[in-house]
Amino acid sequence: MAVVQLTELAPLLPRFGALVGLDLGEKTIGLAVSDATRTVATPIRTIRKTKFTQDAEALFKVMDERQCAGVVIGLPVNMDGTEGARCQSNRAFARNLLRLRPDLPIAFWDERMSTMAVNRVLIEEMDASRARRAELVDSMAAGWILQGALERLRALGG
Repeated sequence: MAVVQLTELAPLLPRFGALVGLDLGEKTIGLAVSDATRTVATPIRTIRKTKFTQDAEALFKVMDERQCAGVVIGLPVNMDGTEGARCQSNRAFARNLLRLRPDLPIAFWDERMSTMAVNRVLIEEMDASRARRAELVDSMAAGWILQGALERLRALGG
């Protein structure tokens, strides 16, 4: 299977089954998981990056425990719509995941402004300290990414 457009993801998924959302940073991977009906995204944890194989093992462990049927990866598109080095890195991460699990449906979701939006929520609504924001921002950004993708899938009838 290849990385697909979000519009092509729904037919590749079982009727029920969670999705995992990823916010790939330079040092961490934020994780969020949906419920089995793919209605609500919940931030769950952050993986501190080490080697790709160890990162993938940690991700697959979460996916297996929560019976995830697919992956949505945030794509950090530039504000003008172009793709830079971080997009290339995220696309490479997806290709590497497929080498380990070739049957895994993977799609991207434009994550522009997700971290900024999450930081605003943490500051304005939760009054979180800088240290607390640092703990939460990656998994919450993954939740933001996944929730956006879930809403788009629902709008598409998937």
